[in-house]
Amino acid sequence: MSLHSFDALLVLSFGGPEGEDEVIPFLENVTRGRGIPRERLAEVGEHYFHFGGVSPLNEQNRVIIKNLEAEIATRGEELPVYFGNRNWHPFAAEAADQLAADGHTNIAVFATSAWGGYSACRQYDEDIAALKEQHPEMTFTKLWQFYGHPTFIDLVAAPLKEAWDAADQGSTRVLFSAHSVPNAADDAAGGANDSNLYSRQVEEASRLVAEKAGVGDYEIVWQSRSGNPATPWLEPDVCDRSEELADQGVKHVICVPIGFITDHMEVVWDLDTELQETCDEHGMKLTRTPTVGLDPKFSGLVLELLDAAAEQTAPETLSTITVQGCTVDGAPCKDDCCALVSHHGRS
Repeated sequence: MSLHSFDALLVLSFGGPEGEDEVIPFLENVTRGRGIPRERLAEVGEHYFHFGGVSPLNEQNRVIIKNLEAEIATRGEELPVYFGNRNWHPFAAEAADQLAADGHTNIAVFATSAWGGYSACRQYDEDIAALKEQHPEMTFTKLWQFYGHPTFIDLVAAPLKEAWDAADQGSTRVLFSAHSVPNAADDAAGGANDSNLYSRQVEEASRLVAEKAGVGDYEIVWQSRSGNPATPWLEPDVCDRSEELADQGVKHVICVPIGFITDHMEVVWDLDTELQETCDEHGMKLTRTPTVGLDPKFSGLVLELLDAAAEQTAPETLSTITVQGCTVDGAPCKDDCCALVSHHGRS
């Protein structure tokens, strides 16, 4: 089947401020219902104010959309691409209204996350459920997770191989980094009989990339934790682990931000700023490999996911972990899958 099985594609993402006056309202949306004082939001917002109040995320998603439009045109197809966010303009609800005004009824939804878990997957299901309630005359089909897709693995592995081959491997350590979540949230990812889906997917994708890049020894680290310090989150933290490696004589860290498809705030602040400062303080070289979402080949991955959804088949994957569905109508695979326990987020 062709792209014409759908009459539009919605890129659904987290959202981010694009000016200093937008930072606090954006963070209020992100943390709504959690009772976080405005003063605390101002502290969190310092990461954004450091960059003029602008998260890179929205602009990077616009580049992804331009690449998708170019790839669709190359294929000789016609499929308009729309953009909607959970937490800031353009809101998903605004995009849905425009889709309806433009006469579209059968919408494919690409969520900008490769992973399972509440924040990475089920919360997008909830976003889609809200769109369906807003426009019950429209169908929204969420595309599959892609953490094990061959194109994703190839794109992440290529710059890692280049960096690894050029390094003094005896004094270099490869760290795969992804967004930390509370341990309880990871325990709920996948449901009672298939728990820790998120961390297992990160481990699986890291293994596949390392094998492709010819890296035999590596570690998985976590970053960007927030919330109550007493709450256990996935560890070790990327900066803490880098300090330990420096004490062990490691001279060079290659950090692969496998958990992110673009260089948004979690990358430019937590890695390019905080991790870089940590490495500088300990006399270590840092090589941070690029994220892959802006590579034109990534557009082909998205359209392969779309084709699979149109044909109602599972997309190609190198993973041995069951890929959760969430594709038929945007509903979770099972009632307890990736249920809300605790959530987080900056972007």
